[in-house]
Amino acid sequence: MVDFKGMDFIEPLDISTIFSNALDNAMEASERLPEDQRLVTVKAERVRDMLIITVENNTLPGTRPAEGTTKKDRFVHGFGIPNIKKAVEKYDGQCSFHQGDGTYLLKILIPIP
Repeated sequence: MVDFKGMDFIEPLDISTIFSNALDNAMEASERLPEDQRLVTVKAERVRDMLIITVENNTLPGTRPAEGTTKKDRFVHGFGIPNIKKAVEKYDGQCSFHQGDGTYLLKILIPIP
């Protein structure tokens, strides 16, 4: 569920940067799981004067967050999370990343001007 009513203060390129990188990472992690365990949940909503975006996905239990990238070509990969942070910070927002046992959660808070 994504509701962007009244969120036109965020530039389209920044929306694309946030969601494309977050979804790419979530889907990549999910592909390592059996099909019946794959799950990616995306939510974006206004709560008072904040835009709250969450992207959560299942991961292999015991998986640790990768430094940079898990892909072989490190020259052109590993920029997703830094780019998400940069886009969010542009709007004075904050990101948090939490790895649980079998889940990964990206939570973004952006104040609405």
